[in-house]
Parts: sequence; C-alpha cells; structure tokens
Amino acid sequence: MRSCKVVVGFFIPCFCIIYLSGAFSPQDNYLINCGSNTDVLVDNRLFLGDSNSIYTSQGKSVVFEENTNPSSNLSFLYSSARVFNDASKYVFNINKIGTHFLRLHFSPFTSHNYDLRKAIFSFSANGVLLFSVNTTITNSVVREFILMVDKFELEINFTPNPYESSFAFVNAIEVFSAPDDFIIGDGAKSVGPKGIREFNQNMTLQTLETVHRINVGGLKLTPFNDTLWRSWITDEDFLILKYAAKIARTSHVPKYQKGGATREIAPDSVYMTAQQMNTDNVTTDFKFNITWNFPVAIKDASHFVRLHFCDIVSLSPGQLYFNVYLNGFTAYKDLDLSSLTFRELATPYYIDFVVYSGSSGVVQVSIDPSNLSSSMRKNAILNGVEIMKMVNFVASRTGSNKRNVWVIVSSVLGSFVLLTVVMILAALLFFVCRKKKLKSKPSESAGWTPLRRYGSSSHGTLSDGTSPGPNGYLGQRIPFAEIQLATNNFDKSLLVGSGGFGMVYKGILGDNRKVAIKRGVPGSRQGLPEFQTEITVLSKIRHHHLVSLVGYCEEQSEMILVYEYMEKGPLKRHLYGPGISPLSWKKRLEICIGAARGLHYLHTGFAQGIIHRDIKSTNILLDENCVAKVADFGLSRTGPCLNETHVSTGVKGSFGYLDPEYFRRQQLTDKSDVYSFGVVLFEVLCARPAIDPLLTREQVNLAEWAMQWQKDGQLDKIVDPHIRGQIKLNCLRKFGETAEKCLADYGIDRPTMGDVLWNLEYAFQLQESGTLGEVPEISNELPVPLPEGLHNEVYNGDGASDISTSKVFSQLMTNEGR
Repeated sequence: MRSCKVVVGFFIPCFCIIYLSGAFSPQDNYLINCGSNTDVLVDNRLFLGDSNSIYTSQGKSVVFEENTNPSSNLSFLYSSARVFNDASKYVFNINKIGTHFLRLHFSPFTSHNYDLRKAIFSFSANGVLLFSVNTTITNSVVREFILMVDKFELEINFTPNPYESSFAFVNAIEVFSAPDDFIIGDGAKSVGPKGIREFNQNMTLQTLETVHRINVGGLKLTPFNDTLWRSWITDEDFLILKYAAKIARTSHVPKYQKGGATREIAPDSVYMTAQQMNTDNVTTDFKFNITWNFPVAIKDASHFVRLHFCDIVSLSPGQLYFNVYLNGFTAYKDLDLSSLTFRELATPYYIDFVVYSGSSGVVQVSIDPSNLSSSMRKNAILNGVEIMKMVNFVASRTGSNKRNVWVIVSSVLGSFVLLTVVMILAALLFFVCRKKKLKSKPSESAGWTPLRRYGSSSHGTLSDGTSPGPNGYLGQRIPFAEIQLATNNFDKSLLVGSGGFGMVYKGILGDNRKVAIKRGVPGSRQGLPEFQTEITVLSKIRHHHLVSLVGYCEEQSEMILVYEYMEKGPLKRHLYGPGISPLSWKKRLEICIGAARGLHYLHTGFAQGIIHRDIKSTNILLDENCVAKVADFGLSRTGPCLNETHVSTGVKGSFGYLDPEYFRRQQLTDKSDVYSFGVVLFEVLCARPAIDPLLTREQVNLAEWAMQWQKDGQLDKIVDPHIRGQIKLNCLRKFGETAEKCLADYGIDRPTMGDVLWNLEYAFQLQESGTLGEVPEISNELPVPLPEGLHNEVYNGDGASDISTSKVFSQLMTNEGR
C-alpha cells in the first residue's frame, strides 16, 4: 500500500492573523483549507489552500462546483476537500513541544467523481488512533482533540477501509499549540465508588476528544467569541428538571487572578452567566438539586470533566457553600469558592475531574446546597462544563538511564515471583475450600487474574454450576499467536469497529473461518467483569439468533473474545446508516422476529433465565443473509430465583433504551429487556436513533415521541419514508400496539418476550395475507399465550424448529443436563 505524504511544514505561523488585541497567539498555528488553491478567511483566521503543498499525483482535490456563491466563509471552506484512495498522511513541523489542539473538519458533498458521504475510514495522530468512521458522515462534523506532541513532527494519517472499497477525505485541518498549563499533569481528581482520589496518571500525556462544551445559563458561543476558537452550546437540553434552575447573569467582567483561570480556559461570557437554585415558591428547608445529564457516545469509558465556577450571586464572601456530584458520587463537598479565590467574588475558577461514564452512556453533573449554608442563603451555581473522552491511557514516563531500567526490571521480576507465589497459594486454598465444601462470597480481585474453570471465577456473575463441557472454558481457548496471525498483528486496516470494551478486528483463523476479534485494552483491567460474563454466557448457550462465541484468549494480560463474523454488521447501520440501501419492511419484520426469538430463548432457556441488560440496535447483528443475532452479553445477569421477583443490582444499560422502572428502583427483571426491545421496534419503524440531541426537545427521546404518535392513532405519520408505502395498515397497527405495550411504565404491564414474539409473527402474517389499505378490526389485547411447551422450542432462521438445538436446550432445563 503506497503512502501519500502531504508536507505542510512551510506554512509559517506568522501568516495567521492576530484578530484581537492581547489575544492568545500560538507558537504553532496551521490552518489548512484542504483540496483547494484558495485562501479563506473564517472568523478572522486565514485558512491556506493546500494545493501547492501536496504531491498532487496521489492526493486528489475535489471541489463542490455548485457552491460558487456560498452563504458564509465557513461554507466556502467546506466547498473543497482532499480525498485519499490509499493510506495517506499530513506532516506538520512542530516548533513547540507540548499540548496541542487538533481539529479536523468533515463536510460531505457530492461531486461528479465522489460522493463524500460514502467515505469510510479511520484517522490517527502520531500513531494514536483517534477515530474510526465506520458509518458514513452525512452532516458537517468537527472532531476536536487535545493531545501531547512530544516530537518535532505531527503526522495525521488517514486510512480508508479496504473492505468497503472506500476512501478518506478531509475539508480543513487546524493544528495549534495550547497555552502553557492548559492541561495540568497532576491537576485532576478521580471520582467514583471509592470516593475522591488523585488521578494517578499524567493528564498531559492523555489524548482527549471533546464531547460537550457547555455555557451553563448562557447563550451559544461561536469560535469568533473564544480566544481558542471553540464553540460553546447552551445547557437547556441537558437539564433534568428545568424548573429547579434559574439563570444568573452579570454585566461585570470577571476578575481573573494570576495562577487561576484565564480567558483561554474559558471566555468572559461563560463566567458571566450561570445556573443557580430556583428557590422561588419553595420553603427554605426544602431540599433539591440541579442535575444535568450529558450523553456520551462511548459507554464504559473514562472522561475528563472540567467544571467552571464564578460566584456572581453572592453579596459578600463566605455566603455560598455547595456540593458537586458526578454520576451520583460526591466530587466536591462544601465547596466555598471565596476561600479558593482569596475572598474575591466574581473570580473565575475551574476544577478538573476524571469520571467513568458506565454503561448508561451518560456523564451526570449535579449541584446542591451544603449543610454549611445558612437557612436563608442556600444556593449552588455552575457556569460551564467541558466533557472530553480519554482516547487512550498513557502512564507517566520514566527516565531512560540504566539505573531506572534495572529498577523497572527488578520490580517486574519481583512482582512476577510474588504473583506466582500468590497464585500457588490461591490454588491450594481453592482446593482445600472445595474439599471442605465451603462457599466463599464473590469478591473483586485487586489485579488481573486468569479465568478459572467454569463456575469458579470470582467475577462470574452467571456461574450457576453449569458446564459447557468436560473441560469448562479450556476447550475454547485460542492462543495469542494464532490471533496475531489472524489479524496480521492487529493491522489497523482490519479494524471494523470499536466500543467500550475495545477495538474489533476482522480476522481469519487457521481453519479459514472468518471471525470478529474483540480486543480489550492490553494490560488493562477495565472491562474484566464484562469479559468473564461474556464467556460465561456464551459458553453455555447456542441458538440460531444469538451470536456464537468461537473462543477467547487471556495470555499476556490480554482480554480477547472471538466471535462468528457477522457480515452485514449492526442493525443500526442498516436503518439510518448513509450509503446503504434501506431494508424493506418485510425484512425488518423478519429481523425483529429473529431478535425476539433469541431474547425469548435467553429469558426462558434456564431455570433462572438470563437478562441481557443492553438490548439496542447496535447489539443486534446481521449475517450475510440478514438473519438477526443478538450480541454483546457483557452486562448480562441471571434472572431472579423462583421465589424472587427481581434482581437487585446497579443500573446498567444504554441511554435511550433504559427501562425507567429499573432506573428508579434498581430492580432488574426480564421486562427490562422487553422495554429496551420496544425502543428497538420503534427504531426499526422510524429509522432514527433512540436519542438525537440535535432534534427539538419533544423529539429527542424516540420512545416518548413515538409513544405520543401511537396513542394519538397517527403512528403512520412518523414511519420511515423508505417503507411507508410497503406496510399494510393492519400490520402497522399490530406492530405499534406491540411496541406500545413493551414501553409500559411498569414491568408488570409489559408482555413477556414470548408474547412479543407471538405478536410479531402475527403482524408478519397480517402483512403477508392482507392487502395495502385494509384496516380490519384488531383487538387491543395481546393474543393468547404461546402453546404449552413452545418455550422449549428453538427456532432457526426460516421459522422451523431446530431439533438438535432443542435437545441441548432441554438438557439445560433439567438438573441432569447440568
């Protein structure tokens, strides 16, 4: 594969305009108008055309010819692009080692040679994978990163996806050095179940991607109003209870102090507005808080959170005491801003945290008054929020001299010997305990521990004594060397996806089986419970509509899961992923029925059943024949025992699909999966995401929005236009009724997955037998329950019973089978 090298080192920083007196002037400052020979002035910043700096025989310039009279300079900037058919790179000369901003602009358009919406690619900077574009880009997107550049060149690599015969593109690039101490190495606090702790890694070495930048209580700010050319949006759409908050404003310019916040940390406007407690019409002893929920794209990931404060509400110092919470955990107790700003009011201050987003896919920020507040002056404020995904974890560097090397080697050897002794003692203790038939409580280990035989993992939330075979897990172990060979040593060109657990690669095993290989972060303990749960669940189940586990690897501190390869990928991609032909209504129905069969098997195939806990369109995969299979069992739990009604557990799941009753009561049942599946049904019908924060307030949440149309009897108004003429009205009515019952507020009012399956198959029959336009009378009640014994039957993709799998199923239902 040839490499196209775009050298832009000669772009001298002095070409860029200093647009405000006293504004920040970065030592490195590259602004590139890609694919163009024209310089463009945007927000008083000069973007230079790159056509004269490129080996034009390889990279291609693509121009949107219709945009000859753009409405703005920004649209002019987006009227050209640099397109790469092969792995390519830009290389920038760096004058100042340190933290830099990197912004990449993507705005797809169609020319006579390229439809940029069909580009599928990944890009990296100095070897760190920043983003993988697995679904095509349809709207203008700016990806902003803050990263350490520790050498005198910055390489930005673009790699098209070879399996999609795709290409890469970029419209504009910004690279500029950040102010000194913009990110402080030891300045962040880690917040979580174990309380507030020092974040034990050098924050300056982390690569951060901006997720949210919020001007709390204020207006939207454009790059023109920010000395670092950032965009800030309002907080209104993220407030949980809007009447709990009241906007505070001041016309006085903030009082910046040396060593504190600066205009580069956040502009004046952020510190001149805030949200405060709305105490109007409430008694002084009434307790409540202000809470914001910020959805994040990657669940189960660590995020850097910067909170901005400026006391513009107090009349004198020492009046304001309040608490700050992140994801429900105390981040700062009894915060007194005046004590941090030398008793000065209206002085900007910011605090950095690291928080784990969890599987809910949300970073939650809350504030409430402290008990130290006087009864007449209880208040809490927040001026700004920045949330950034931590793209990679990088430990602090050590010296390179021999003495330090030997210290490291000695430590490693010592740890190895100690670990060996501990493992031997643990094994002896295990067999002694087993001999005495003592039951030990499961506990979380302090470090990496290899998987034991089936049912003996300290993390195995699903261990119930069942064994998939005489050798337990060992029969599915795959050597690390074989996985390296299958993925060409984890070649980035084989990347097909990424998630909270890690990267997913396409690979071919030695027996020519095509597989999907999910690799956790090497050496990291993050994701260990999910890793073990996934193996536990998939080792003991087999079903035509559940993704099969081929094997796993736990060598060399690796956590790798190997699955059957699902050629067409996640259902979500085929519903509203651009560049892919929309699925027909009949095919969508078949996919829903297949997924329902898989879930019905999970819920009823064991004495306690299995609750998936993360049903969504990205976890329903399609094979080459569009047969649906449920995937990703890392959050799964066994259901309640026969004498129990629920499982008490911490809330896990994905924002937009989460059962509200489970969220409120932290009581998990199989009806939580039913709720999530109801969201998927509307997602299939409407072809839009479960949560879309870019829509109007009443449309953001798909479940709430679709339910309103369903209850008004106008569900046909929000059907995906691609299939509107294909759906027979009686089928649509039954489908809508089924989704509505799945989304009942209380689990007791929801159908079982068996009932859902019955109704979907009935809707399919109505679609097959009816005629377009006919609307026969249909009962509002769910049909009669499944015939006796049907829950013991396993279905294959064409609707027939799979007898061989049923035999395995029936064995799992009996004690003899275990």
